[in-house]
Amino acid sequence: MKISTSFLTIAALVISAQAIANNKGFDVIYGEDNRQDVYASTNSAYVELSKSTAAMIDMGNLKSAPNGEVKIDAETLEDRGVCAKERFSKQISAANCSGFLVAPNVLVTAGHCIRSEADCRSNKWVFDYKVDFEDQGAINVPASSVYSCKKIISRSLDGQTKDDYAVIELDRKATDRRPLSFRRTGKIAKGASLVVIGHPTGLPTKIADGAKVRSLNTKYFVANLDTYGGNSGSAVFNTSTSEVEGILVRGDTDYIQEGSCQVSNVCTDQACRGEDVTYITNIEALKNY
Repeated sequence: MKISTSFLTIAALVISAQAIANNKGFDVIYGEDNRQDVYASTNSAYVELSKSTAAMIDMGNLKSAPNGEVKIDAETLEDRGVCAKERFSKQISAANCSGFLVAPNVLVTAGHCIRSEADCRSNKWVFDYKVDFEDQGAINVPASSVYSCKKIISRSLDGQTKDDYAVIELDRKATDRRPLSFRRTGKIAKGASLVVIGHPTGLPTKIADGAKVRSLNTKYFVANLDTYGGNSGSAVFNTSTSEVEGILVRGDTDYIQEGSCQVSNVCTDQACRGEDVTYITNIEALKNY
């Protein structure tokens, strides 16, 4: 099942219970479901990269907790209408978008995730939003892992070219994790292997490899990445270099109806429309970092 990829639909990538119930996701599983929790990954390089991935979470979903921690308070996927048999259905779904660190106090995400300074002020960027076992519900993170958006440095959301990115300044430097390396010149090759790290359907951090570049366009490339709404803004890495090649921004349908609940939409590796990734090299502002 596919949906229109017109630019007017891009904003619907933000996760909500209503969006899941109405089957308005934008991404899909291609072939085998390659999503893994950070604790389950046996690739130490991917685990290290995941430390520099952040979740965009509304301030209303963050509560003060004892011992200098912050509780992430949200419904589970099952609560939001996803079938209980689905992977990760018992985990909470709190993130609206994903982002990643490119300098100690600079983060990149999708342009449709941060549209205004009001969006900047009303959301927090949370690192270490992950679980220690598959059916973990409640999640607390150190208060030091929660950052505010200070200002928007650069942003594009272009309906004609489909360019889609935002660069934001955080309220302070992150001193306990490393900025990610990213491509500065040239383009990735068709057929290159990829891994994406982010927050599919708002879930705790997931690592999904096993993907390849399908085609190259002027402002973005298309790949068979296992991503969902909530992955918007995720870093997409070249597995050969561990460099960020781009930003996940668009894709096919997340979920389809099965009885009274929703299940993941599944395509073969070569089927469906593919997932769109804005080239990181499109962002002129990153030349300063």
